[in-house]
Formats: sequence, C-alpha cells, structure tokens
Amino acid sequence: MQLTVRYFAGARAAAGRTEETAPAGGSLDELLDELTGRHGERLAVVLKAASFLVDGVACHDRQAPLPAGATVDVLPPFAGG
Repeated sequence: MQLTVRYFAGARAAAGRTEETAPAGGSLDELLDELTGRHGERLAVVLKAASFLVDGVACHDRQAPLPAGATVDVLPPFAGG
C-alpha cells in the first residue's frame, strides 16, 4: 500500500524530484521521518516550515493515518504575492 508525495518549489529542490511514493498507513509525522531519511537534512529544514495537503485538504492532525492511494502535497512557504 503506497501513497504519492508531491514536492513544490523549495521542497522539490531539496528532495531533488517532483514526486515519489512512500508507504501508506503511517502518520504525517512518520512520513516526514521517512522522507528525511531518504533525502537528508536539506529536506528536513524545508519540511519543518512546510504546510501539507492530503488529497487537497490541509492536514492539521499529524498523527492521523495516511490512507493508501492518498496524495500528500509538500508546500514550503512561498514568497511574493
């Protein structure tokens, strides 16, 4: 069971890719640990400041299980207006 992680802006640069898959069923915090393990400290810094959407909805419960087939968008802070 997998989910899709999509990276935008600085998160894309830090991860070195636009998208990847990860195991489903864990929480957002567990997913972020997994992604940090894959991509290192540069991505970890971005993840600390990022917002997250799960299937297009802002994720406020970082302990809720992420379902199989979900799409998690990683949105770092954007400058400008």
